[in-house]
Amino acid sequence: MSDAPIRVVLADGQRLFRSGLHLIVDSQDDMTVVGEAGDGDEALAVVGATRPDIVLMDVWLPPANGLDAMRRLADAVDVDGPAPRVIMLTGPEPDRHSLEAIRFGASGLLLKDSTPEFVCEAVRTVYAGNTVLASHDLAALFDAPREALRPVPAEYAALTERERKVFAAVVTGASNAEIGGELHLSESTVKTHVGAILRRLGLRDRLQVVAYAYENGLTRGSARLRPTGTAGPPGRRDRDGSRWQGRYRRRG
Repeated sequence: MSDAPIRVVLADGQRLFRSGLHLIVDSQDDMTVVGEAGDGDEALAVVGATRPDIVLMDVWLPPANGLDAMRRLADAVDVDGPAPRVIMLTGPEPDRHSLEAIRFGASGLLLKDSTPEFVCEAVRTVYAGNTVLASHDLAALFDAPREALRPVPAEYAALTERERKVFAAVVTGASNAEIGGELHLSESTVKTHVGAILRRLGLRDRLQVVAYAYENGLTRGSARLRPTGTAGPPGRRDRDGSRWQGRYRRRG
Protein backbone atom coordinates (compact mmCIF):
# COMPACT_ATOMS: atom_id res chain seq x y z
CA MET A 1 0.00 0.00 0.00
CA SER A 2 1.38 3.43 -0.92
CA ASP A 3 1.90 6.36 1.45
CA ALA A 4 -0.63 8.45 -0.46
CA PRO A 5 -3.81 9.17 1.48
CA ILE A 6 -6.92 7.12 0.83
CA ARG A 7 -9.10 9.10 -1.56
CA VAL A 8 -12.73 9.18 -0.47
CA VAL A 9 -15.94 10.41 -2.11
CA LEU A 10 -19.03 11.05 0.04
CA ALA A 11 -22.45 10.43 -1.53
CA ASP A 12 -25.40 11.31 0.68
CA GLY A 13 -28.52 13.39 0.12
CA GLN A 14 -28.36 15.04 3.56
CA ARG A 15 -25.94 17.96 3.38
CA LEU A 16 -25.53 18.29 7.15
CA PHE A 17 -24.67 14.60 7.57
CA ARG A 18 -22.31 14.78 4.61
CA SER A 19 -20.53 17.80 6.09
CA GLY A 20 -20.00 16.01 9.38
CA LEU A 21 -18.65 12.95 7.59
CA HIS A 22 -16.33 15.21 5.59
CA LEU A 23 -14.84 16.65 8.79
CA ILE A 24 -14.38 13.18 10.26
CA VAL A 25 -12.62 11.73 7.22
CA ASP A 26 -10.44 14.77 6.56
CA SER A 27 -9.27 14.79 10.19
CA GLN A 28 -7.37 11.55 9.51
CA ASP A 29 -3.76 11.76 8.37
CA ASP A 30 -4.12 8.80 6.00
CA MET A 31 -7.29 9.77 4.12
CA THR A 32 -8.79 12.73 2.34
CA VAL A 33 -12.16 13.67 0.85
CA VAL A 34 -11.78 14.36 -2.87
CA GLY A 35 -15.43 14.96 -3.67
CA GLU A 36 -19.04 15.03 -2.50
CA ALA A 37 -22.36 14.23 -4.12
CA GLY A 38 -25.97 14.73 -3.11
CA ASP A 39 -27.58 12.38 -5.63
CA GLY A 40 -26.81 9.47 -7.92
CA ASP A 41 -26.09 11.50 -11.05
CA GLU A 42 -23.72 13.78 -9.18
CA ALA A 43 -22.03 10.78 -7.57
CA LEU A 44 -21.24 9.26 -10.97
CA ALA A 45 -19.82 12.55 -12.20
CA VAL A 46 -17.71 13.11 -9.09
CA VAL A 47 -16.36 9.56 -9.10
CA GLY A 48 -15.47 9.85 -12.78
CA ALA A 49 -13.66 13.14 -12.21
CA THR A 50 -11.79 12.25 -9.03
CA ARG A 51 -11.12 8.49 -9.29
CA PRO A 52 -11.46 7.79 -5.54
CA ASP A 53 -10.38 4.65 -3.73
CA ILE A 54 -13.50 4.50 -1.55
CA VAL A 55 -17.07 5.75 -1.90
CA LEU A 56 -19.16 6.16 1.24
CA MET A 57 -22.71 6.02 -0.14
CA ASP A 58 -26.17 6.24 1.42
CA VAL A 59 -28.24 3.18 0.56
CA TRP A 60 -31.19 5.53 -0.09
CA LEU A 61 -29.23 8.02 -2.20
CA PRO A 62 -31.73 10.01 -4.32
CA PRO A 63 -33.31 10.12 -6.82
CA ALA A 64 -33.77 6.32 -6.72
CA ASN A 65 -31.42 4.65 -4.24
CA GLY A 66 -27.77 3.82 -3.74
CA LEU A 67 -28.18 0.45 -5.42
CA ASP A 68 -29.08 2.15 -8.69
CA ALA A 69 -25.99 4.34 -8.32
CA MET A 70 -23.85 1.27 -7.62
CA ARG A 71 -25.05 -0.48 -10.77
CA ARG A 72 -24.48 2.61 -12.89
CA LEU A 73 -21.07 3.11 -11.33
CA ALA A 74 -20.04 -0.46 -12.21
CA ASP A 75 -21.27 0.02 -15.79
CA ALA A 76 -19.27 3.24 -16.10
CA VAL A 77 -15.93 1.69 -15.11
CA ASP A 78 -13.44 1.61 -17.98
CA VAL A 79 -9.86 0.62 -18.66
CA ASP A 80 -8.49 3.76 -17.00
CA GLY A 81 -8.61 2.15 -13.60
CA PRO A 82 -10.43 -0.16 -11.21
CA ALA A 83 -13.81 0.68 -9.75
CA PRO A 84 -13.74 2.28 -6.30
CA ARG A 85 -14.78 0.12 -3.39
CA VAL A 86 -18.18 1.08 -1.99
CA ILE A 87 -19.20 1.20 1.67
CA MET A 88 -22.97 1.54 2.00
CA LEU A 89 -24.42 3.61 4.84
CA THR A 90 -27.82 2.56 6.11
CA GLY A 91 -30.32 3.64 8.74
CA PRO A 92 -30.97 2.13 12.15
CA GLU A 93 -32.98 -0.76 10.66
CA PRO A 94 -31.18 -2.34 7.70
CA ASP A 95 -33.64 -3.69 5.15
CA ARG A 96 -33.59 -5.71 1.95
CA HIS A 97 -31.77 -2.89 0.18
CA SER A 98 -28.85 -3.59 2.51
CA LEU A 99 -28.75 -7.23 1.42
CA GLU A 100 -28.97 -6.24 -2.22
CA ALA A 101 -26.08 -3.81 -1.73
CA ILE A 102 -23.93 -6.71 -0.57
CA ARG A 103 -25.07 -8.87 -3.48
CA PHE A 104 -24.30 -6.10 -5.97
CA GLY A 105 -20.74 -5.75 -4.73
CA ALA A 106 -20.61 -3.42 -1.74
CA SER A 107 -17.48 -4.02 0.32
CA GLY A 108 -19.02 -2.79 3.54
CA LEU A 109 -22.26 -2.00 5.31
CA LEU A 110 -22.37 0.48 8.20
CA LEU A 111 -25.09 2.11 10.24
CA LYS A 112 -25.25 5.89 9.88
CA ASP A 113 -24.98 6.28 13.65
CA SER A 114 -21.64 4.46 13.80
CA THR A 115 -18.89 6.18 15.74
CA PRO A 116 -16.34 8.28 13.83
CA GLU A 117 -13.59 5.83 14.81
CA PHE A 118 -15.64 2.95 13.47
CA VAL A 119 -16.20 4.65 10.11
CA CYS A 120 -12.55 5.57 9.65
CA GLU A 121 -11.33 2.09 10.50
CA ALA A 122 -13.90 0.66 8.10
CA VAL A 123 -12.48 2.83 5.31
CA ARG A 124 -8.98 1.53 6.06
CA THR A 125 -10.20 -2.06 6.20
CA VAL A 126 -12.00 -1.89 2.86
CA TYR A 127 -9.10 -0.03 1.25
CA ALA A 128 -6.86 -2.92 2.30
CA GLY A 129 -9.08 -5.26 0.27
CA ASN A 130 -11.22 -6.70 3.04
CA THR A 131 -14.92 -6.46 3.89
CA VAL A 132 -16.69 -4.94 6.89
CA LEU A 133 -20.11 -5.46 8.39
CA ALA A 134 -21.20 -3.94 11.68
CA SER A 135 -22.31 -6.65 14.07
CA HIS A 136 -25.68 -5.08 14.81
CA ASP A 137 -26.30 -4.74 11.06
CA LEU A 138 -26.05 -8.51 10.75
CA ALA A 139 -28.34 -9.16 13.70
CA ALA A 140 -30.94 -6.74 12.30
CA LEU A 141 -30.84 -8.41 8.90
CA PHE A 142 -31.46 -11.81 10.41
CA ASP A 143 -34.33 -10.47 12.52
CA ALA A 144 -35.99 -8.60 9.63
CA PRO A 145 -39.26 -10.02 8.19
CA ARG A 146 -38.57 -12.44 5.35
CA GLU A 147 -40.26 -12.46 2.00
CA ALA A 148 -41.25 -15.79 0.44
CA LEU A 149 -38.15 -17.94 0.35
CA ARG A 150 -36.93 -19.79 -2.68
CA PRO A 151 -36.12 -23.53 -2.65
CA VAL A 152 -32.65 -24.42 -1.43
CA PRO A 153 -30.31 -23.74 -4.38
CA ALA A 154 -28.86 -26.77 -6.10
CA GLU A 155 -25.31 -25.47 -5.69
CA TYR A 156 -25.79 -25.29 -1.91
CA ALA A 157 -27.33 -28.78 -1.83
CA ALA A 158 -24.20 -30.03 -3.61
CA LEU A 159 -21.93 -28.90 -0.77
CA THR A 160 -20.51 -31.62 1.43
CA GLU A 161 -21.71 -31.98 5.01
CA ARG A 162 -18.43 -30.50 6.26
CA GLU A 163 -18.71 -27.56 3.88
CA ARG A 164 -22.23 -26.85 5.10
CA LYS A 165 -20.97 -26.74 8.67
CA VAL A 166 -18.23 -24.31 7.67
CA PHE A 167 -20.81 -22.28 5.73
CA ALA A 168 -23.04 -22.03 8.81
CA ALA A 169 -20.11 -20.90 10.93
CA VAL A 170 -19.05 -18.27 8.39
CA VAL A 171 -22.58 -16.85 8.50
CA THR A 172 -22.20 -16.23 12.24
CA GLY A 173 -19.11 -14.10 11.59
CA ALA A 174 -16.76 -16.63 13.16
CA SER A 175 -13.08 -16.39 12.31
CA ASN A 176 -11.14 -19.25 10.74
CA ALA A 177 -9.58 -19.98 14.12
CA GLU A 178 -12.99 -20.12 15.80
CA ILE A 179 -14.42 -22.35 13.07
CA GLY A 180 -11.42 -24.64 13.33
CA GLY A 181 -11.81 -24.90 17.08
CA GLU A 182 -15.50 -25.72 16.82
CA LEU A 183 -15.14 -28.27 14.03
CA HIS A 184 -11.74 -29.64 15.11
CA LEU A 185 -10.03 -28.52 11.90
CA SER A 186 -6.80 -26.68 11.23
CA GLU A 187 -7.08 -23.06 10.10
CA SER A 188 -5.55 -23.97 6.74
CA THR A 189 -8.24 -26.63 6.25
CA VAL A 190 -10.96 -24.11 7.14
CA LYS A 191 -9.47 -21.66 4.67
CA THR A 192 -9.57 -24.34 1.95
CA HIS A 193 -13.22 -25.09 2.72
CA VAL A 194 -14.15 -21.39 2.67
CA GLY A 195 -12.49 -20.98 -0.71
CA ALA A 196 -14.32 -24.00 -2.09
CA ILE A 197 -17.65 -22.71 -0.77
CA LEU A 198 -17.14 -19.31 -2.41
CA ARG A 199 -16.29 -20.93 -5.74
CA ARG A 200 -19.18 -23.40 -5.71
CA LEU A 201 -21.76 -20.78 -4.74
CA GLY A 202 -20.36 -18.14 -7.08
CA LEU A 203 -19.75 -15.65 -4.27
CA ARG A 204 -17.02 -13.07 -3.98
CA ASP A 205 -16.36 -12.95 -0.24
CA ARG A 206 -17.65 -13.84 3.21
CA LEU A 207 -19.91 -10.81 3.25
CA GLN A 208 -21.83 -12.23 0.31
CA VAL A 209 -22.13 -15.55 2.15
CA VAL A 210 -24.23 -13.71 4.77
CA ALA A 211 -26.56 -12.26 2.13
CA TYR A 212 -26.79 -15.62 0.34
CA ALA A 213 -27.70 -17.41 3.57
CA TYR A 214 -30.40 -14.90 4.44
CA GLU A 215 -31.94 -14.69 0.98
CA ASN A 216 -32.18 -18.47 0.69
CA GLY A 217 -33.48 -19.14 4.18
CA LEU A 218 -30.27 -20.90 5.22
CA THR A 219 -30.10 -19.25 8.63
CA ARG A 220 -33.03 -21.35 9.83
CA GLY A 221 -32.08 -24.17 12.15
CA SER A 222 -28.85 -22.42 13.10
CA ALA A 223 -28.22 -21.09 16.57
CA ARG A 224 -29.40 -17.51 16.78
CA LEU A 225 -26.77 -14.83 16.85
CA ARG A 226 -26.24 -12.00 19.22
CA PRO A 227 -23.67 -9.19 19.01
CA THR A 228 -21.32 -9.11 21.98
CA GLY A 229 -20.37 -5.53 21.18
CA THR A 230 -21.67 -2.54 19.28
CA ALA A 231 -19.87 -0.17 16.97
CA GLY A 232 -16.16 -0.31 17.66
CA PRO A 233 -12.85 -1.35 16.09
CA PRO A 234 -13.14 -4.06 13.44
CA GLY A 235 -12.55 -7.63 14.46
CA ARG A 236 -9.32 -9.42 13.87
CA ARG A 237 -8.30 -10.36 10.36
CA ASP A 238 -8.58 -13.99 9.37
CA ARG A 239 -5.65 -15.63 7.63
CA ASP A 240 -7.65 -15.74 4.42
CA GLY A 241 -7.70 -11.93 4.43
CA SER A 242 -11.30 -11.49 5.56
CA ARG A 243 -12.02 -9.04 8.31
CA TRP A 244 -15.22 -8.62 10.28
CA GLN A 245 -16.53 -5.97 12.65
CA GLY A 246 -18.10 -7.08 15.87
CA ARG A 247 -18.18 -10.47 17.55
CA TYR A 248 -20.75 -13.22 17.40
CA ARG A 249 -21.36 -16.06 19.76
CA ARG A 250 -23.99 -18.77 19.79
CA ARG A 251 -26.80 -18.46 22.29
CA GLY A 252 -27.51 -21.20 24.75
